[in-house]
Amino acid sequence: MGDTEAAHVPVMLDRVAELLAPALAAPGAVLVDGTLGLGGHSAALLAAHPRLRLIGIDRDRTALARSERRLAPFADRVHLAHAVYDEIPRVLDEAGAERVHGVLLDLGVSSPQLDEAERGFAYSYDAPLDMRMDRTQGRTAADVVNDYSAAELTRILREYGEERFAARIAQAILRERAAAPITSTRRLAELVRDAIPAATRRTGGNPAKRTFQALRIEVNAELAILERTLPAAVARLAVGGRIAVLSYHSLEDRITKRALAALATDTTPPDLPVPLPDRQPELRLLTRGAEQPSEEENARNPRAASARLRAAERIREP
Repeated sequence: MGDTEAAHVPVMLDRVAELLAPALAAPGAVLVDGTLGLGGHSAALLAAHPRLRLIGIDRDRTALARSERRLAPFADRVHLAHAVYDEIPRVLDEAGAERVHGVLLDLGVSSPQLDEAERGFAYSYDAPLDMRMDRTQGRTAADVVNDYSAAELTRILREYGEERFAARIAQAILRERAAAPITSTRRLAELVRDAIPAATRRTGGNPAKRTFQALRIEVNAELAILERTLPAAVARLAVGGRIAVLSYHSLEDRITKRALAALATDTTPPDLPVPLPDRQPELRLLTRGAEQPSEEENARNPRAASARLRAAERIREP
């Protein structure tokens, strides 16, 4: 295990373990970790539940290789797959798992992706403008920055970055790329900083943060994939099975909240005198709103600060 793995601290680990424990204690329990990363959550859950089987999925081959090393002590209970998390149904079919007892999604960019400068996720390093979680896929952040129209760039910066100055940044990108392609993270970060009014630059951290978030979401189709994943993953949960989702920005959290709430709602038409059995909730929400890390955890692990945790339990068959 390298330094990165050893130093990696899974976000809200104790609370995730507590929420999933009743389901993972079931005989023959199977956990799907759809965003395996460095395998920190999964390693702890495998250690806590000696009969638990893990199906670990990641779109990043580097992360899979690292987590395989970390999970080596549990190798006989682990099945790893290179896939995107909306492919959970296919991966489960291939693994021969009809139903699972736990689903864990730890969304957003992983520690190794941020820490490896050449991946181009971070504005703190100068690197090629890449941002692909799966480096076997085609489109990079440089392709988006250099090929999208001003209207398309404005839309993704506004929607995915919640960037007030989206149009100004998009125009600055078009002016810059007319002279030469924008290929480095540093050049893009400088360009964004210069495009934002000076008074705004003095507050709220690095002004490039929102633009980098927006590009990463676009390159990796993160929100569209999450919207497909949640109902598909819940559909494979056994009764009593539980799902836990860690989000890191309001867009992910909103999608998660909506998807879980929709399945936790009685949809009997209001004019009927009795509830319809097939319209009863499929899920019971386990968290009141979104839970956040403790101040102590945030101090220990600054990357946890933006985390929001939601969880639910399947209470009936669909």
